[in-house]
Amino acid sequence: MAVLGVLGDIHGNREALLAALAALEAKGARRIVCVGDVVGYNADPDECVALVRSRCALTIAGNHDLIGLGRLDFRRCSNKAEYSLRRTRRLLAPESRAWLESLPARQELEHGVVLVHGGVRDVQQYMVTAGIIRDNAALLREDFPGARLCFFGHSHEQKVYAVERDEVREVPAHGVVQLDRSALSFVNPGSVDASRKRGDKFAECAIVDTSAWTVEFVRVPYDAAATEAKAAAFGYRISPLTERLYSLQRRLARLPRKLGAAG
Repeated sequence: MAVLGVLGDIHGNREALLAALAALEAKGARRIVCVGDVVGYNADPDECVALVRSRCALTIAGNHDLIGLGRLDFRRCSNKAEYSLRRTRRLLAPESRAWLESLPARQELEHGVVLVHGGVRDVQQYMVTAGIIRDNAALLREDFPGARLCFFGHSHEQKVYAVERDEVREVPAHGVVQLDRSALSFVNPGSVDASRKRGDKFAECAIVDTSAWTVEFVRVPYDAAATEAKAAAFGYRISPLTERLYSLQRRLARLPRKLGAAG
């Protein structure tokens, strides 16, 4: 493995996925891996499963994949995510479902590269603070003693963290980044799907060169209007009234726990 493309958080966005795949291949990434969340939010879950299955050498399961299969519940989802994933559960083709069910939770590659989706042991954990990164570095060393580089997703932002002993440094994630060979690096390649982001929409991904020990961050435009039009037309976007209903249901579901704690 010399040049490896890494992507994730596709969320059923076919237009963004095609743009990311084309960008990675144009930059010489003949082998591509995925850190999960192939489905969710958008209207092309089966199409994205087929593309990832045919174009990626390895894919791990993300929380949206597991929720779409019914293997995780909706308790840690936003209303928007729950609404779209309920539709994904109903419409996901049997072949797509079977493939998603076969995905590992995490995976170690050669050269000490590890793929996780959220945290090292919690697929729904957001790795967004130095303390959380530090805790996960300890878990990574326990579970994968030879790890030097961990790619993760879930938080939808291109990030680089370098960990040496108990010190965590965030490194600017722009262009080509020279990784510290003496540190344990955590890298988020960004989110292929940009439907939840404000402003201009870009499909994000990354390329790691294990010989030079560098990561290049990639951002390419895609037809976000087409993605959004399909999502609205096929019922993947929650209405304001339904969102209020979901919020009420969540509050009512928490009442028994609060009453039990008070008693």
